[in-house]
Amino acid sequence: MHWSELNADVLALLRRGTVIPAHPLALDAARRFDARRQRALTRYYLDAGAGGLAVGVHSTQFAIRERGLYQPVLRAAAETARAWCAPNRPLVMIAGTAGRTAQAVAEAQVARAEGYHAAMLSLAAMKGASIDELVAHCRAVADVMPLVGFYLQPAVGGIALPAEFWRRFAEIDNVVAIKIAPFDRYKTLDVVRGVAAARAEQRVTLYTGNDDHIVLDLLQPFVVKRGEEAVTVRIRGGLLGHWSVWTQSAVALFERVRAAAAAGAVDAELLALDSRVTDCNSAFFDVANAFAGCIPGCHEVLRRQGLLEGIWCLDPAETLSPGQAEEITRVCREHADLADDTFVAANLERWLAD
Repeated sequence: MHWSELNADVLALLRRGTVIPAHPLALDAARRFDARRQRALTRYYLDAGAGGLAVGVHSTQFAIRERGLYQPVLRAAAETARAWCAPNRPLVMIAGTAGRTAQAVAEAQVARAEGYHAAMLSLAAMKGASIDELVAHCRAVADVMPLVGFYLQPAVGGIALPAEFWRRFAEIDNVVAIKIAPFDRYKTLDVVRGVAAARAEQRVTLYTGNDDHIVLDLLQPFVVKRGEEAVTVRIRGGLLGHWSVWTQSAVALFERVRAAAAAGAVDAELLALDSRVTDCNSAFFDVANAFAGCIPGCHEVLRRQGLLEGIWCLDPAETLSPGQAEEITRVCREHADLADDTFVAANLERWLAD
């Protein structure tokens, strides 16, 4: 499947930029897949105004592959979205793919069969590979379906990827987007420079995955040189684990940021929101403990709202770090205006209904 075969409205939405939450995994107390609460999460994101869903990604827990849950989880999100959304509503469905080449290709085939529009490729399993090997790996997956690049931060398993890799990656014709998530300004610029060098800035849409820098990533233009030419590139949307919580507010913030950037009228209050959102993320993602509790931290916010029954992860050792719950309580109190608790409370029963 080539990107030119995608539904025109879906492709236009992807390129315009939108809010794409990284979908968590709902489990019960026995750490079994909780399909009812998984559906509720999907319905929540859709009603909150998200323009897409990313499923099978880091926030969904890479271990779903070892537990035989990859296809069931992808299918649950796709079927729920089709049943819940109006038929004419465009929704960008992105499936995470991982592993060495054979596994990543097989996962892309599953995603395509389940109706997903693009595969977001984690390169964590390719640690130690040369740029030639990495590009060949990416091309193999791009032969199956449109590809979203993923610069995963090293703290949670990603590998360093220089600008030369991103140039060659962006030259792959079936690449449609890149999620930039190294949590590093220098590495973020490497992606922008690579895309510009490949002359792919019109075809490859940039999404922030830098949960520590969301607002400014969306506000600031990036200017890089291509020979004698100054090329301006913008990050158009967000594909974020942080946006798996307080999603309705995230959508409102995204629209406000996009309008301000388009008008060239960015006020001090909007700029200051970057640090406030980052403060929330520091608690949700457990920055104090090198991101050890980043997935259960988001689960805890969803549990407090009633969307999840508990914070269970597939790995029993993956839980909140000491002091993390208190930090989450602090940011929920200090930044209550960034939450969407009222929206969730008003709709929770409907989302949980079978």
